[in-house]
Amino acid sequence: MNKNEKTLELDKILQMLANETSTTDAAELALAVEPTHDINSVKDKLEETDAAYILSAKFGSPSFYGMVNVSNALRRAEAGGSLNMGELLRVASTMRALRSLSQWRQKSEGTKTKIDGYFQVIYTNKQTEDRIFTAILSEEEMSDNASVTLASIRRKIKNMSVSVRDKLDKLIRSQTHQKHLQDAIVTMRSGRFVVPVKAEYRAEVPGLVHDSSSSGATVFVEPMAVVEANNEIRVLQAKEQEEMDRILQELSTAVGADASEVIRSYEHALTLDLIFAKANLAYKMKAVMPKINNDGKVLIHEARHPLIDPHQVVPTNISLGNSFDTLIITGPNTGGKTVALKTIGLLTLMTMCGLMIPAGDHSEIAIFDNILVDIGDEQSIEQSLSTFSSHMTNIIKILAQANEKSLVLMDELGAGTDPIEGAALATSIIEELRRKSVRLACTTHYAELKAYALQTEGVENGCCEFDVATLRPTYRLLIGVPGKSNAFAISRRLGMPQIIVERASELVSDESHSFEKVIGQLEKSRKKLEKELFESRQQKREIQQKLEETNKFHTEAEQKAQKEIDKARQDAEQIVAMTRAKAEGLIHEMEELRRQKNKEISADQKARMRAGIKELDSVANPVRERKSDGDYVLPRKLKAGDNVLIFDIDKKAVVLEEPKGEVVLVQAGIIKTRVNLKNLRLLQNQANKPQKNVPKHRTVTKAVSEKATTELDLRGMNVEESLMEVDNILDHAALMGIALITIIHGKGTGVLRNAVQQHLKTCSIVKSFRLGTYGEGESGVTIVELK
Repeated sequence: MNKNEKTLELDKILQMLANETSTTDAAELALAVEPTHDINSVKDKLEETDAAYILSAKFGSPSFYGMVNVSNALRRAEAGGSLNMGELLRVASTMRALRSLSQWRQKSEGTKTKIDGYFQVIYTNKQTEDRIFTAILSEEEMSDNASVTLASIRRKIKNMSVSVRDKLDKLIRSQTHQKHLQDAIVTMRSGRFVVPVKAEYRAEVPGLVHDSSSSGATVFVEPMAVVEANNEIRVLQAKEQEEMDRILQELSTAVGADASEVIRSYEHALTLDLIFAKANLAYKMKAVMPKINNDGKVLIHEARHPLIDPHQVVPTNISLGNSFDTLIITGPNTGGKTVALKTIGLLTLMTMCGLMIPAGDHSEIAIFDNILVDIGDEQSIEQSLSTFSSHMTNIIKILAQANEKSLVLMDELGAGTDPIEGAALATSIIEELRRKSVRLACTTHYAELKAYALQTEGVENGCCEFDVATLRPTYRLLIGVPGKSNAFAISRRLGMPQIIVERASELVSDESHSFEKVIGQLEKSRKKLEKELFESRQQKREIQQKLEETNKFHTEAEQKAQKEIDKARQDAEQIVAMTRAKAEGLIHEMEELRRQKNKEISADQKARMRAGIKELDSVANPVRERKSDGDYVLPRKLKAGDNVLIFDIDKKAVVLEEPKGEVVLVQAGIIKTRVNLKNLRLLQNQANKPQKNVPKHRTVTKAVSEKATTELDLRGMNVEESLMEVDNILDHAALMGIALITIIHGKGTGVLRNAVQQHLKTCSIVKSFRLGTYGEGESGVTIVELK
């Protein structure tokens, strides 16, 4: 990383990026990120970061857990070498992490992004991965399930060991040898089962001596009775090791065949780890993807320096290279001038690294060939350089490198020497850099440079706002306004004697005094205009809010009206259904009478027929002309807010305005309409009379020869067809006087069952319903009880 990038603290941003990665190799990649000077490459990197940002927001960040660099082990396996159990476990862990990464993308594959190519080339081999995890339990232990042969050998070793221990247990428990043994235990020496024998009784226990204690008082003897068995165990253990070596070689060959694909997939996974780390860092910084250009234009809204505490940083607007190519920032010390310079440079470098920037939407960053910086005091005792000499050394290097594709940032230009000479030198340096067509931002205290900016086209003043009342900077960068040093005001606030401040003011030249006065007036005008702008924006927001509320109210009114229309349509459909049911009932009655034509029609049958026809007429015409209740006269003149009854439709309403002639405007529900005064009845302190509900279904008593139906099979029908059939059987059951019916809808996905049961809740003739019990069809049927 070059000196300029370190001065702007890019290294600290890259360390923050490295902290967001999940693997050591990806962290190293993050620390090695360099700014890209090609606009197309920058655009690609930003789009990749944005794609990861969107995917993380929708589906959460993918996991890279368990992924390690196993390239060396894979290359050795590819060359025919055998890997140990620890290496194979790390390879399998990496393969599992790669497979997990691929599966994560498959769950979100409906969203096409810029980084899909990295996911698509990731190689997975679940078979090899599972073989390794099945065969190897840890870095020191292989599973019995690794092979049938290994399981058989270990079983024989176990059985043989049990046999040897049994023989030795008998020996140590025998009365003959108890006094010969140091301890009544069985132990192992050199992989063979032995017993501890007192040295003086060595000859009493025939066998092979394998070891002795440090004191020499105990010898460890392998009794002759178990020597052959121990030999067999050692042979089996050798076979076990051979089988384990064979299994390791077989697994190593399997992973060696996939070495190149796994290594390449690991490299792509590292790239993805870095890209998602950029996205995570952007999320923490509340960053956005800026627009980029090659025209040297920098326009940053609500810029925030990423290394300042988010709770303390003050967003600021920065522009350069649009209507002016040089920005001269002035103002008091500790006012935020240097922070503004570093913010411009650091956000530009972050963009060129493919990182989102902590700024507002629609921010724009230019891509430069180089960013040249002179910020900070780099005086050197060894090289005998003063502060001024150090600055001049850097500026000379900047002048040699700068061109039309350069961004130059200089702090305290011309400081450290005589003010008159320093101001002249600073002006000359600015003119030379402008001749090279650079984009320049610098800070200074010189009034001469403020005047130069006011008089020169393409050069703009800027200042960092400072509150004299509190002696605190606000860190807001104001473009187009020269800054005041505020030296006298600050000194006065800090307690400097008034006589000294006044004398200092007298010593300032009239020209400088007038200039500062003009700047002060400009500052007052700026604050006044800023206040008016704030108020106008506030009014605009209020108007916009009221407009949104009006639109919302209009939308809600339309929705309510549509609901009323839908409800009316449903009521009409129910009326049609009831009318049809009544008509069918009368038809059945007439059919029955026709079949009984040889018999005399009874008076009861005639009365029932007349009642049915009358009821059919009533059901089919729910809204009709009501008979007048006499010569009703309104007791007084109606006024707005009166509760009235619309007589002909038996609907309550509220008067909205005083009558005009013979009509008046009223509102019934959400409907506004004009009604004739003769059709209104004034409701004075009366409780709303409950309207008589017209029953949706009514049982018509009749004698029919038709066979009663108590079961309905809906399987194979769609929801609409099913609900029509349900209505038919409910009507039929009501007419037939059936109290219980069974609806068969099947178990399936439950969609048809839910639709039927929701529909039953709206039917007035349904008393209750339940799912079937064991023997009735369980959840595949619904048992309905009618009123």
